[in-house]
Amino acid sequence: MDTSKIRNVAIIAHVDHGKTTLVDQLLKQCGTFHENEEVNERVMDSDNLERERGITILSKNATVNYKGYRVNIVDTPGHADFGGQVERVLGTVDGVLLVVDAFEGPMAQTRFVTQKALELGLIPIVVVNKIDRDGCNPHLALDKVFDLFCELDANEEQLDFAHVFGSGRKGICRKEIEDADGDFRILMDLILERIPAPKGDAGQAPLLQIASLEYSDFLGRLAVGRVQQGVFKPNLTVSQSLADGSFKNVRLQKVLRYEGIVPQPVTEAGPGDIILIAGLDHFDIGDTLSSTAAPVQLPRIQIDPPTISMLFTVNTSPLAGKYGGKFLTGSHLLERLERAHMADPALLVEKVDGASTFKVSGRGILHLTILVENMRREGYEFTIGSPQVIFQKDENGKLLEPMETFKVEVPADYSGPVIEELGRRKGEMTNMLQDDNNRVFLEYIVPSRGLIGVRPVLLSLSKGYAVSQSLFLEYQPYKGEIPTRVNGVLIAKDAGESASYALSKLEDRGYMIIGPGAEVYPGMIVGEHNRNVDIIVNVTKGKHLTNMRASGSDDNIQLTPYRRLTLEECVTFINDDECIEVTPEILRLRKVTLDPHKRKQESKVPVEED
Repeated sequence: MDTSKIRNVAIIAHVDHGKTTLVDQLLKQCGTFHENEEVNERVMDSDNLERERGITILSKNATVNYKGYRVNIVDTPGHADFGGQVERVLGTVDGVLLVVDAFEGPMAQTRFVTQKALELGLIPIVVVNKIDRDGCNPHLALDKVFDLFCELDANEEQLDFAHVFGSGRKGICRKEIEDADGDFRILMDLILERIPAPKGDAGQAPLLQIASLEYSDFLGRLAVGRVQQGVFKPNLTVSQSLADGSFKNVRLQKVLRYEGIVPQPVTEAGPGDIILIAGLDHFDIGDTLSSTAAPVQLPRIQIDPPTISMLFTVNTSPLAGKYGGKFLTGSHLLERLERAHMADPALLVEKVDGASTFKVSGRGILHLTILVENMRREGYEFTIGSPQVIFQKDENGKLLEPMETFKVEVPADYSGPVIEELGRRKGEMTNMLQDDNNRVFLEYIVPSRGLIGVRPVLLSLSKGYAVSQSLFLEYQPYKGEIPTRVNGVLIAKDAGESASYALSKLEDRGYMIIGPGAEVYPGMIVGEHNRNVDIIVNVTKGKHLTNMRASGSDDNIQLTPYRRLTLEECVTFINDDECIEVTPEILRLRKVTLDPHKRKQESKVPVEED
């Protein structure tokens, strides 16, 4: 295909600004699906977790054939925790569609992805989305985008960006806000007009860098990349550059290209085509495929370093294997974690302390908990420790820690407690604004440590109104101690099933995180104490049976509803001497050391026995 008839464009935006819904409309309105074909909403969010949470985690490709042009669209994650995905895929495109919410304007993650795109010299088209939302101000959102581009040192061509106004949900698009409703062909015409065609000569030696991977049930792992020059065909032998600098010759089995959202085999692919390659036994993201006569190694893709780590270990609980776990051993765990690293190089995996403990590092809590959630759904059973921030040292040996820009908006009535909480977490306020609607916008620089578990606290302090976002800034000198969870925990004394009678007697001690009939074991955490010490309690004790009947004593016991913790809440709840037992069916919190006597020796904190 003529290279001038190809356009490669990535869709970038802050999480939940409507990228994936917009792609749906581009695919539907440009005839990618048959008239009678049933199409899921958010068709690009293929992963179950993506559908449940309404966020994009994995970058994905689709192709739209429009007016004789092949437009390759890459949908990227909007959450900074998955920035490793964004950095890689931007190298495969020549322009970006920046989607901005007409109500919220550009947000923290908008800045992150936009900065990466502008640095690479990509041409932007701005889509002001959700113009049907009550109270939105599309022109103000557009002005804020221009200010953001100026802040990020965009060049003149980038500052002279094209724009459209639209609603992905309603499928309408307008060139200017005053225009009548049109459809997204207005945006497709702009893509053909403004986004440059890919460069590259089909007559030269083949060259491609692997930017991501896909998985097929029939073909196994597929390398995804953009053809920079030359032609790739099935059965072609190419040279593959490896991470250690060496080369090996490999034969390509199949070459596939997207038609709509489905990869189809092709007989050849030329410059500008984004293709999938089957037949590579082992490959890493960043490997280069080139001619065997003159092998080339392109600079490997640089990814920002991880900031948070967690220990993954084999499950040693007395209930191991009883709740749906199919993969329980250290070798199972290692194989799955190595697979996760190959799919996402921003996740680092190291062996620690023998064969069954691994340190997994990522961009943030969400980055790591998505991995944990996927693994438990696949039948893996393991234990994870509390999240630890990754420190560094400068040339003088001074301790440095990751800092984040943290923005939060709350109604003015609740700003006091929020400011107090962020101050306690060593946050430094850099900006504070109040708008006409009596909402306060706060901007802070906070250590990453201080942001662990901060969102539920802020929601609680603001009666659910706080909207917050964070973005990695840089490493700065260590800011000192930050208080962790103040309260102690309630720890089960005996093995058995929890009884309503026992739980009712403990309600004045704190709140429970298990209900009646739950299987427990010594050392398992069953609730949060309302004082600052851990306490061992008996939750299996039943009521003594007598033949005496007393008025009212045999009535049903009314328990306060227990608090069901999500995976993210569990991760931010535990302290360093605690861990989470992850099984396909249930999450449990426990002490790392189950034996109370050993725990007493290891700990300086007093433990009371009920």
